[in-house]
Amino acid sequence: MPQAPQNSLYRIVKSDIGLRPPALTNACGMEIIMIKDLLHTPEGVRDIYNGECASKLVLQSRLHDVCSRYGYNDIQTPSIEFFDVFSKERGSVPSNEMFKFFDRYGNTLVLRPDMTPAIARTAAKYFADTAIPLKLCYSGNTFVNVNKYYQGKLKENTNIGAELIGDSSIEADYEIISMVIDCMKNSGLKEFQVEIGNVMFFKGLLKEAGISGDEEEELLSLIQDKNYFGVEELLDDLKIDSNISKVLLELPQMFGSVEVLDKAKQLTDNKECVASIDRLLQLYELLKITGYDKYVTFDLGALSNHAYYTGIIFRAYTFGTGDAVINGGRYDKLIGQFGVDKESIGFSITVDGLMAALSRQNIKVPVDIAGSLIVYLGNCTLKAIQMADILRKNDINVCMIKENSSLTDEDYKRYASESQLKYIIRLNNDDNMYNVINVTDNTTAMYSDEEILKIQR
Repeated sequence: MPQAPQNSLYRIVKSDIGLRPPALTNACGMEIIMIKDLLHTPEGVRDIYNGECASKLVLQSRLHDVCSRYGYNDIQTPSIEFFDVFSKERGSVPSNEMFKFFDRYGNTLVLRPDMTPAIARTAAKYFADTAIPLKLCYSGNTFVNVNKYYQGKLKENTNIGAELIGDSSIEADYEIISMVIDCMKNSGLKEFQVEIGNVMFFKGLLKEAGISGDEEEELLSLIQDKNYFGVEELLDDLKIDSNISKVLLELPQMFGSVEVLDKAKQLTDNKECVASIDRLLQLYELLKITGYDKYVTFDLGALSNHAYYTGIIFRAYTFGTGDAVINGGRYDKLIGQFGVDKESIGFSITVDGLMAALSRQNIKVPVDIAGSLIVYLGNCTLKAIQMADILRKNDINVCMIKENSSLTDEDYKRYASESQLKYIIRLNNDDNMYNVINVTDNTTAMYSDEEILKIQR
């Protein structure tokens, strides 16, 4: 029988013509699948395992703790939604960046690219008659089919966020920004900045200038990119009022401390623009009460491709990543598109981006190293089961592995470390004294049954 190539792993699948394995030739209907091709993930997604996975789960827990401290209740929405929930009218992700497919009835479905419209849908469906503001938090994955993997952008990201629904007050803005700052602090970051803007400043100028449609989108993109010369060229082509043009031209450079807001107020008497600046100044005064003003800067050129934002908009940045790790803002009109008017504000944390930033700053997410790896010989199976049972009933993590003569202590140490286990307990005799290795400090000692339980408590 011909031999499979030695340089690749292959799986030989039985032919449909019978149970007897056919000859290893295509002519005989052999299906040969290269297993190595099945080991890879699609572009833009990745596996997370061992210590990294443990750290990510701890980080998610710490972020969720912040939401809980502010009184936010958990909500889960499906990963699969109807396409219309995220359509262009909702102002979410562009259609060509969604993963779309059809159900058996011909409905167009998508893997959710954005959490906020999904939360808006649930708020309109389940909480339409709720008078008290809703405080909801979530954790889930989003899927965006972007062609930017070469820039390190993933197509699947874990998001944690919060939404304050049915509250238009400045106090709601303050609470959300405070939560963002607390999330950044609770992640372990020491240096970060929250950039805050107000899209109504930009929209007020557009309305006064009569700019809309494609021209609005192009101008928005240029301002987001801080492309001063691109903005200048476009404004020259539009031939709008020179005073408005002057202010729009300033937008890419209108960022920094609170003094930026004072400067902006001097540039225009547009009512919407002035009101948007006043809102930011009020927010700043509230942040000063808790000392959180030191974490914020202002950027009136901070805009978004998510068209549902209607007021304050913000992004949180830190070293080690070019993208914002937290995005959010006010979306007073979005839930109304689902039939219920509720002014709202919220934020979303890209956990994977935050993890990358922490790693590049050499900030370790503390993972609890505890529990034991029991390595036992076959004649000690009963004792191993009894010991594991006692430890587990005392809320101690235990992993059991039958001893393999081809493995060394170093192999077991490495396995225990990757599994976040502190001790290796070796059972290789019938007496009541056991060789215990402390993986964290690489020490070895003999302990009795009672002592093993005691040291792990």
